[in-house]
Amino acid sequence: MITSYFPKYVALFAICVLCVGALDTFVAAVYEHAVILPNRTETPVSKEEALLLMNKNIDVLENAVKLAARQGAHIIVTPEDGIYGWVFTRETIYPYLEDIPDPEVNWIPCTDPQRNHS
Repeated sequence: MITSYFPKYVALFAICVLCVGALDTFVAAVYEHAVILPNRTETPVSKEEALLLMNKNIDVLENAVKLAARQGAHIIVTPEDGIYGWVFTRETIYPYLEDIPDPEVNWIPCTDPQRNHS
């Protein structure tokens, strides 16, 4: 299983090295936290409940990132599931996902978040 992730990490590392190539050195920080997980359930939660949980984890990550940056970190790596966790079924993950409209839809969610794009 580790070998399946290897190319992603190599690509990420290469991009990071290229981004900071103008610097003589850089400081990297790796952060891991005890993710606030949703209750195990077979019933999907509401979108609002999902956002509340994700915001709690984002607050934790934001504080850690700010602290690492104040300590001189140029690159900060956070857990891939650090915002929402990993205890989901195909049905229960849905409220945690962002709905991306079809490319043919002429809509910018940031400027018109209330529009129904379906």
